[in-house]
Formats: sequence, structure tokens, C-alpha cells
Amino acid sequence: MALTYSAGSLVTARGREWVVLPESEPDLLVLRPLGGSDDDIAAVFPAFETVKGAEFAPPEPSDLGDQRAAGLLRTALRVGFRSGAGPFRSLAGIAVEPRAYQLVPLLMALRQKTVRMLISDDVGIGKTVEAGLIASELLAQGEATGLAVLCSPALAEQWQQELRSKFGIDAELVLSSTVSRLERGLDLGQSLFDKYPHVIVSTDFIKSTRHRDDFVRHCPDLVIVDEAHTCVTSDDSKVSTQNQLRYELLRRVAEDTERHLLLVTATPHSGKESAFRNLLGLVRPELAHVDLDSEKGRKLLAQHFVARKRADVRQYLTKEDGLADDSLAERTAFPSDRYFKDETYKLSPEYRALLDDAIAYASERVEEADGQGRREARIAWWSAIALLRSMVSSPRAAAQTLRTRSAAAVAASAEEADRLGAPLTSDSADSDALEGMDVAPGAETEENAGSRLAELAERAQALEGPAQDLKLKALIKHLKALLADGYNPIVFCRYIPTAEYLAEQLGNDPETKKRGPLGAKTVVKAVTGTLSPQQRIDRIEELAAEAGEDAAARRVLIATDCLSEGVNLQHHFDAVLHYDLAWNPTRHDQREGRVDRYGQKRDEVRVITLYGDDNGIDGKVLEVLIKKHRQIKKDLGISVSVPDEMSTGVTDAIVEWLLLRGRQGEQEALFESDSFQQSFADLEQDWNSAADREKASRSRFAQRSIHPEEVAREVAAVREALGGAGEIDTFVRESLNALGAVLRDSGADFTAQVGGTPVGLRDALAPVVGAETVERDRPIPFRSSPAVARGEAALVRTDPVVGALASHVLNAALDTQADGARPARRCGVVTTDAVSTRTTLLLVRYRFHLTLPSRNGEKQVVAEDARLLAFEGAPSNAVWLPQERAVELLEARATENTAAASGERTMTRILGQLGDVTPYLESYGDELTADLDASHRRVRAASGEIVRGLSVTAQKPTDVLGVYVYLPATASVPAGVSA
Repeated sequence: MALTYSAGSLVTARGREWVVLPESEPDLLVLRPLGGSDDDIAAVFPAFETVKGAEFAPPEPSDLGDQRAAGLLRTALRVGFRSGAGPFRSLAGIAVEPRAYQLVPLLMALRQKTVRMLISDDVGIGKTVEAGLIASELLAQGEATGLAVLCSPALAEQWQQELRSKFGIDAELVLSSTVSRLERGLDLGQSLFDKYPHVIVSTDFIKSTRHRDDFVRHCPDLVIVDEAHTCVTSDDSKVSTQNQLRYELLRRVAEDTERHLLLVTATPHSGKESAFRNLLGLVRPELAHVDLDSEKGRKLLAQHFVARKRADVRQYLTKEDGLADDSLAERTAFPSDRYFKDETYKLSPEYRALLDDAIAYASERVEEADGQGRREARIAWWSAIALLRSMVSSPRAAAQTLRTRSAAAVAASAEEADRLGAPLTSDSADSDALEGMDVAPGAETEENAGSRLAELAERAQALEGPAQDLKLKALIKHLKALLADGYNPIVFCRYIPTAEYLAEQLGNDPETKKRGPLGAKTVVKAVTGTLSPQQRIDRIEELAAEAGEDAAARRVLIATDCLSEGVNLQHHFDAVLHYDLAWNPTRHDQREGRVDRYGQKRDEVRVITLYGDDNGIDGKVLEVLIKKHRQIKKDLGISVSVPDEMSTGVTDAIVEWLLLRGRQGEQEALFESDSFQQSFADLEQDWNSAADREKASRSRFAQRSIHPEEVAREVAAVREALGGAGEIDTFVRESLNALGAVLRDSGADFTAQVGGTPVGLRDALAPVVGAETVERDRPIPFRSSPAVARGEAALVRTDPVVGALASHVLNAALDTQADGARPARRCGVVTTDAVSTRTTLLLVRYRFHLTLPSRNGEKQVVAEDARLLAFEGAPSNAVWLPQERAVELLEARATENTAAASGERTMTRILGQLGDVTPYLESYGDELTADLDASHRRVRAASGEIVRGLSVTAQKPTDVLGVYVYLPATASVPAGVSA
């Protein structure tokens, strides 16, 4: 049987209308319901089921709506579009509304035949969304067939959730904990990466030689690398074997010149120019050597590199950006600043005595080991650092370290001792292997020291509680102040025992009825490396749920650095307290970046740094490292990483001085010692050099390949086709009001209770907000910000709650027999002073058949667009109005009542003459076709091969969904003129 229906045509089957999709075959029709989504697509065999051609039915003149009917139907229709006709194939179908500045990397990518990008926007701007936009667009266009995300295992589940919830991409996790299960389902000789087209892979798992070769052979044609700066090496410094393995993996992945590669990092330099060059070399080999000070070099880099500070995008598409006006201006609500406060504490006499004895022991041990050989010296060194760091962290961490054998003690060489000891005691900025790094390190290195260390451990354990642990007492004081000011803080610790100790001391215990010092309504929970990444997210959600919506309830999260990278916590927390100082200030910036980012409702994020005034370590680290880092960030507006080896040099000098003091009593001041002065001078020179390079690169390599005017043009086109935030806000409020919901305003936001709405809407909302919320008539919060927490709805077209509401409104408008209120109708007659002669507004749906060429072959697509067209007078003598005038009619309000019988007669007459405007509707469709063709070619202008064979054709006849007649009010009709 020959296929008689072309893609885009309407057919009737199974009692409803469908749109024929391009995937149809002669004996099999692939259909999408008219007004339905991709989830409703069905396959029909014409040989076994009745399929007939269909035309869209005209409105019924008796089914008249009020003055809001046209606007509500138009928005409901546009929200339902999942296949926009514009050049961005994916924007209509994703569940996130990107900021205008986030379209810049996408526009840059679409100008490349093979996409190679380094996305280095500042922390909290939305690099994940930018990479996701590019990935979903390449997949939608057929430019890519599979996706691999390489990231830290701690961030894998977050990436999976982001891709699934925001972009509709289901990706399989390939981790050391999942690979055995996945491999059991493979056929003989089949690769994991052949079976699963979209994967999220642990970089540290896949970099090993055992797995790397299989991944490289079967790697998808699109790869995203998160925290890419951890995957390169510099030419002039000692690098870890892990970095070398990661770099070798990426180098082999990048060798395939047909593979799309997106590198994502907020710190592309990491303090080393050669590492930055190696990173660029993965994007494009010549960038590793080209003169970036030359015009040619800058132009080459500008095609592939985007790096912006918050100040660059806080206000975008304004007159300051070179635009004619601010009509498309977008203001992004980042927190305006971080409020820093450094708070000190002193040790109790008992704690002071314990620390002095521990320093004396460590000093003796280091001095003794120095005479035994280099291996013994390094083992003793790492043991000493472990002891000192845990001592100033908490009594519990100190006790555990004193009772635990040093990891370095089993080393066979000095080099192995460094490899085993450093990760547990240092805070490398480039380490993406944070898993397991928050355990308390061991200090025991010899058998005969056991009794001495055990005695110190018992003394440490006896110091638990605020009476002797004055650091804990200071923490309670500062947390109370934060909570009193309405803040919900995160307390960051270095070690697991410290975090568990704080949670016990601060929390309420319902079983023993113990009340914590922070109040009965403060919920305290700890998240450490003892939990899996998913369990950490679950624990945070439990904390938020337990605190609930009570305005008096407060949340306190105690966390180790397992949460310092990648995890977004801005929806639940708005302050950070550094309980333990990191020995690399970049870690502080990472901690603070968990809450200071887009979506944070607070304008000011508070940061408190707690440090010991008399423990010999904290004050020096704060003065030399932390404050210097803050000043550079304040001057440049971005964070500049301190080189790891330089930071380690300074902290080593501090420890050496402390141990020397333990042996010889008060000697020269730290800042006068030769070793410290040399280390600090090296740090100062390297850090200032890195800051100067970063400042120069931000100026030289500022994103200039895409002009704001180009972004504005595409943003305007997208908003015209899909609608903007203001339209969605109006639609949701008016629809819910008309459907019987109870709305309560809260500034720009509001809540809605839907218990009294039609059962069809409640059924549609239950899967997206939860059946319990609907059944118990709990308020659903609607937020004006697109960045919302779980359980909230964003006032954007792609939010699932908005989509469910729009689907109900559209289906009710198309079904005149639907139960309950029907806010939108397909026709209406309004008497208003907004017109001086009879004016008819048409809501027209255009369907387009697009042939989109790609390097993987042509892709056939059916897309939709909704337009408002208006004319004055009779259809046979129509005077067509400009587009903006047609849109203005949506705001027209009735100034006189229109009799139902009169309105029905008017509508019957207009509908009977509507055939007279068909030629204009089709010619307008041809204009849209030409505009769409030009738009697709413009966006891909720099990649000529991609636009060859591109075609756009309009499906005829067009669908007239709505007809609305505006009659002039009596006072507005000129004398002698008949309406």
C-alpha cells in the first residue's frame, strides 16, 4: 500500500486527529496527536486500522470565550510545542529556559563543523546548562548520535539528573560500582559504549589502561569533560600520575578530528600557562603554540573559547552592549557580594597543653627520623602534619589520628611515602579525587610509641564538648547569630570525625529528648564521604524536608569537602562557615561557590572563617594564603588558583617552624625565618604572575566572536515563537484563577492550591507535583526565577507544571464537551474601545516540513509555529494589520457587554467568509518559510557544508485555531460609520 500522507499532514485515526511524522513508512504511519507531545507518539498500520485524511475543524460559533480566551489559547498552544521550527531544534523540548548569555556558546558551536569548545565561565554562571544546550542541540540535529560525559564519580549522579530533568537525555552511569552489572548484560564482543549511546563516565575509572582502550575505540561522537583543568599537565612542574593518565586519555579522545569535544572548567589556567596551552591543544592542536598576543591568534582562539565573569552577564543585551534599546535586556540575579568575617578563638588551657605535647612528640619524631634516612624522614613528616591538622580540627579527629597507623608508614621509599601521605594531609586544588580524602589520617609510625599516643588520644577524647573545646563554643555562638538573622549555613570541616562530632554536639536527639544548643526548630545533619554521592543528595533533601516551610525553622548542614565541588546547594543554604581552614585557598572558593551562584535568593552570601588565634597554624595560613586569595579575587572579579607546589611550600615552612619551636622553645618569629621568607617570596611571585596572566587573558580573550546584536536577534526570534516569561506568568495566573485554584501572592512569586480545580487538571498535575500535594491541597509555589528547588514550579514554558496546565487548557479548548471550567476558547466576540472598526484576530498554526542536512545524513522534521494575524473590515476586503498591532489586541478589554445572540450571529458570519483570507494566510506562511530558511542558514553561516541541502516547506492548508472579533464600543464609532 503506497503512503498517501506526506509528513506534516493531518489524519484521523482511533477517534482523534494526528500529525504524520517523517519516520513514517508506506505500511506504517508514525503519528503524533494534534496538540499532543512526543510522549504520545504512536505507530499505526493502515492495513489493519482505519486512517483517513483530516482537516482541522473550524471553531463552533456558539462556543464563545471572554476577552482572555485568545491569549490563553495562544500561550497554551505555544507551551505545547516540542518541535520549534527555528534553527535551535532543541529549545522547544528542554525543561530549562536558558538565559540569553547562555546561548553564546551554542551560537559559537553551531558555526563549527566539528564542535570544539573550552567553556570557562565563572563559578555559578551555568556552565553545565551551556554544555547541555550544545549537546541537546547536536543530538536533535543529528550532528551527534551519542554522548559521553567524563567527570568525577562524586558528580556523576548529579550530571545524570541534570541531563535527564533539564534536557531529556537518559544517560547510563559507568562507574567502578556499576560496570560489573552493565557488563553482564552485554552480548559477546559488545562494548558498553556501543550498547549505551549516552553515558556518564568516571574519569578516574576510565583512565586506567584496562578500560581506556575500549573507551577510545568505541567512544561516542560527542564528549563533555567536566573540571577539565584536572585532566592536563604542565610542562614545568611535577605532576601526579593521575593527571598524566587523564591527559593521555583526553589526548587520544581528541585525536579523532570528527569528534565533538566540550571542555568545561571555571579555572582553565590553574596558575600554569603551559597547562592552559595543553588544554587548548586538546581543543585545536595549533592553539597550543600559536601566538595569542597576535590578532591571528586571538581570532583563532575566539572561535573556541568563552570565559566570562559574573559582571559580564549580570546585565546583558542592554544599550551598554551596543543595542538600540533595552527591550530584550536580561538581568540575572547573582548574589551581589560575599560578606566575609574572620572570627577567632583561643584554646582552653587543657587543649593548649595537649597541643604542646603533641607538637613536642611530632618534633622529636621528625628529628629522630632525619638521622635514619630519607624514607623515614618523609614518613615522620607526613605523620607530623597529620597529627597537627587533626589536633586543630577537633578532639575527636585528634583522638582518631592518634589511634590510627599512618598511611605512609608502609611505604618502601621516600617517593611512595609522599604519594601515600600527601593526599590525606594536603588540599590540592587540582585533585578531583575527593572521595576518601576526608578520613582522619594516622600518626602512628612505630610500635614503641603506642602507649604515648594512646595517652594523648585519651586526653583528646576528654576534651569533647564546649566547656573544654572553645572552638566548638565559638562555632555555636556564630551559628546562633547567623540563624537569628535568618540564614541557613553550611559548616565545612576537613575530616569525617570532626563533622560527626559537630552534628552530635549541635543536633537535637528526639530519642533521648536532648535539645541542642541551636534551638528546637533547627535541624542539623552531617554529610561526609561515608555516604555515596546519591546518599549525600538524599540526606540534604531529608534535611530540607524535615525543616519544612516553617518560617522559624532553620537548617544547618555539616559537611566535609566531599561537597565542596560540583554539588549545587543554593536552594537550601545561603551562608558558609569554614570550621577548618583549607591549606589551599581555592578549596575555600569552591566551598563558597556551592551557595554563591545563580539561583541563590539572598543578595548577600555570608562567609565566616573560624581560626585559632594561638594554635600556631591557622593565623599564619589565613594571613598568607586565604586573605591574599580574597584580595586577588576582589581585584579581578574572578578566582585565581594558587599553584599547589607554592601553597605547599608555605605550609611546609609553617610546620617546620612550629616543630622547631617545639624542640627549641620560642625562636625567631615565623615571618623572619629564612625558609618561610623564601617560600613566601616564591608564592608571591608565582601567584601575582598567575593573576596578571589571568587578567590579561580575560581582556585579550574576552568573548568577541558573537556580538550581542547576533544574540539579541536569535533571542527575539525564540521569544516570538515560544513566548517569554511575562506571557507565562500571565497565563498561569489567569488560567488557574479561571479553573478555581486559590492563589496567594508573595511579591513576584505566588502559591496555588488546586484542590478545587477540575479533576482533569488535578490528574495532570499529580505526576509532576506529587499526588499527596494535590490530594491534600497543599500550596504549589510558583517562582519568577527559572532556578527553583524541588517541589517548586518555575514560571517558564518548559516547567513540567506549566506544561501540564497548558495541556489541560488546550485540550479543554479543543473539546467543547470537556467537563469543568474552560478558560480558553477557540472564538470570541468582544466589544471594546481598543478598536475603531471591526477587527478580526486569527490564531493560526503553521506546520513546516524541514530537511536538515548533517554530517550523519539528512534529517526530516515536522515543526510547528503559532502566529497572530489581524485584519480590519470584512474577510473579502481585509486590511491586514502589522504584527505588533495583532499582539496588542490580546490586551484589549471589553468596555461593553456583548449580547450572546449577537455575538453568535457575528461569529457565524465571519466564519462563513473565512475562506476569503486563505490566500493571505498561505502567502504569510511562505514568508515564514523564507525567514526560517534564512535563519537556519544564518546560524550555521560559518559551516557551509552543513547548510547544503537544507530546505523548509510549509504544510498546507494552515490550521485556524482561533477566531476573535473585536467590535468598537459605541463611543468609539465615528459618526456615520456602521460597525
